[in-house]
Amino acid sequence: MNILLFGPPGAGKGTQSSLLVENKGMAHVSTGDLFRAAIKSETSLGIEAKKYIDAGELVPDSVTVGMVEEELIRLKGKDIILDGFPRTVPQAEALNALLDKYELKIDKAFFLEVPEKLLMKRLTGRRMTADGKNVYHLEFNPPQQEGVCDVTGEPLIQRKDDREEVIATRLKAYEESTSPLKEFYKNQGNLVVVEGVGEPSDVFDRIASELV
Repeated sequence: MNILLFGPPGAGKGTQSSLLVENKGMAHVSTGDLFRAAIKSETSLGIEAKKYIDAGELVPDSVTVGMVEEELIRLKGKDIILDGFPRTVPQAEALNALLDKYELKIDKAFFLEVPEKLLMKRLTGRRMTADGKNVYHLEFNPPQQEGVCDVTGEPLIQRKDDREEVIATRLKAYEESTSPLKEFYKNQGNLVVVEGVGEPSDVFDRIASELV
C-alpha cells in the first residue's frame, strides 16, 4: 500500500512516518531527505537543485519529481509513505503521472488536521541538532539536559522558520498553496482526514485503522 501524509507545518507528519516505518515496515520517502542526500552525493539532480537553493529560488517541480522517481525505482516493490511532496495541486498531478508510469497509485492520502493554536505551540517549542536528525520539544519531549542533545551531546538550536512571526507566514502560505490538495484527493476518492491531536500513538492508531 502506498500512502501520502500531508498537513500544515507541525502536524506531525515526520513522527507518524517514523511510527509507520517502525510498525508497518513501510519505506519513508521525504523530499527534504532526498534533497539533502542528492546534494551531499553531488548527483546530477542534486547539483541542479543546489543551484536554485543557493540562489534562494524554489526548486522546479521537474527536479523534485526526478528525485522522487529515482527513489521509487530504488524502492520498487515496497510500501511507501510520501512525506513533503506533493505540496501543490500541479505537483500532485505530476506525481500521478509519475505513478501511472510505474503502474502505481496513492491508495490513501492522509490529511493530518490540527488547530492553528496547537501548531504554533508545537513549532515554537521545537529544538533540534544542527543536522535536523534529533528533534526535541521544550514541553512535549524535552532533552535530559536543557539545550543539549541526549544522543550526541551537541547544542540544540531553534530553526529560524520555527519562530512565531515566521510560523504565521508559513501557515498562511500553506493554506494558500497546499490546502487545496484536500479537495484534489477528495475528488480522487482517497482522502482520509485524521485528527492530529493527542498522543502520537493515538494518531498512529487512527491512521493504522485505515490501512486494511
